[in-house]
Amino acid sequence: MKNFKYLLSMLALSMAIQSMAQKGVGNQFLEDLKQNTKVGGYVITRYNYNDRAGQDKNGGFDFQYVRAYAESRVLDDFYFKLQMQINGAPAASGENRPRMLDAFIEWQKYKFARIKIGQFDRAFSMEVPFNPWDVGFHDNAQVINMLGGMTDRVGEHYCNGRDMGVQVQGDFLPVGKDKHDFIHYQVGVYNGQGINHSDANKNKDLMGVLQFKPLKELAIGVSGWTGDYTADGITVDRNRWGVGIDYESDWVFRTEYISSQGHKISDYDTTTGQLKSDAGSDGADGWYVALGVPVANKFRILGRWDVYRDQKESDTQTTQYELTGEYYFMKNLKVQLNYVFTADKSVSVGRYYNMLDFQVYFRF
Repeated sequence: MKNFKYLLSMLALSMAIQSMAQKGVGNQFLEDLKQNTKVGGYVITRYNYNDRAGQDKNGGFDFQYVRAYAESRVLDDFYFKLQMQINGAPAASGENRPRMLDAFIEWQKYKFARIKIGQFDRAFSMEVPFNPWDVGFHDNAQVINMLGGMTDRVGEHYCNGRDMGVQVQGDFLPVGKDKHDFIHYQVGVYNGQGINHSDANKNKDLMGVLQFKPLKELAIGVSGWTGDYTADGITVDRNRWGVGIDYESDWVFRTEYISSQGHKISDYDTTTGQLKSDAGSDGADGWYVALGVPVANKFRILGRWDVYRDQKESDTQTTQYELTGEYYFMKNLKVQLNYVFTADKSVSVGRYYNMLDFQVYFRF
C-alpha cells in the first residue's frame, strides 16, 4: 500500500512538472539553473640571462606562469572561479609546486556591494590584482612582491598576492559623460596565512582599498593592511599602508608607495622565541614609477624605476631600472623583451648586474 501511494505521488508530481513546462511556468527556473561555464588558461615562458657575480647560475629557460582556470555563473547573481598554477617543481622540492590560486564564489546582485568568499586576491595595493598579462614588465615591482603578499618579506610561502577570507567590494557614484563609477572600494577579512593554509593564530587580517576615479582610465587610491603571520611558533605583525595612481589606456602611468611595520620570522630565534641580537629594523618600504608609451598599433615601450628598502635604510636598498618592449601578434599572443639594471646595496658581492629577459605570452 505504501509503495502504491508513493507511486501515485511521484506520478502526480511528474504530471504537475509537465503541466508547468507546457505553460512555460518552470522555464525561467530551469534557465536560471543553467551554468555558463568557461574554461581557459595561459602560459608565459621565458629565457632569462644575468651577469650577477657570486652565484652558481646565470639564468636559463623556464616558465614564468602556466595557469588554467574555470569560471561559471548561475542564477545570474552568483559567479564562481577556480584557477590553478600548474608549473613549479615537484612537491618534494618545497613550496614551488603546482597549487590552487583562486577558489571562490561571489554574489554579484548589487554592483555597489558584491560579496566574495573563498580564496582570492588580497584587498591591498593598486598592482596586486593585476593579471600578469597586464603588468607590462618581467615581473611585479619589488615592493609588490615583498609587501603585497607575493613573496612576502615576513617569510610567508609564495602566495601570488592571495589569501583565504571574505570580502565586500563595490563601485558606485556614476560621473562624467560615460557614467563611470567614481568610487571603488574593497574591504576584506583574511586568515593571514596565505593560499591553501588554514589559520595559525587567533587573529584575522583586515585589509581595504579605496579608489577615486575622476576618469574611467584613472584611479587614485589608498590601501591598508593590519594583521599578523605565524610560522615556527613565531608570530610577527604586518601593518602596512600604501598610496598610488594608475592610468591605463594606450598610454600607461602607474606609481605606488607602500610602507610596512613588522619583523620577519627569520629575525627571531625559533628555539627561544626571542628576537635575535642582530635582527634588523622592523620597518620596510618601497616605491615604483612606471610609464608606457604606444609606438605602433601593436607595439609599446615601457620603463620603470623600482626601489625597495628592506629596513627603510639606504644600505638595504635595491634599485632596478627596467626598459621593456612588447609586441602583440594578436589578442592572445605577445612577446616581450626586458632589460633590467640592478643596484643592490644590501650585498658586497654581485651588487651591480644586468639582466635580459625574453618572454612569450599565449592564452587559450
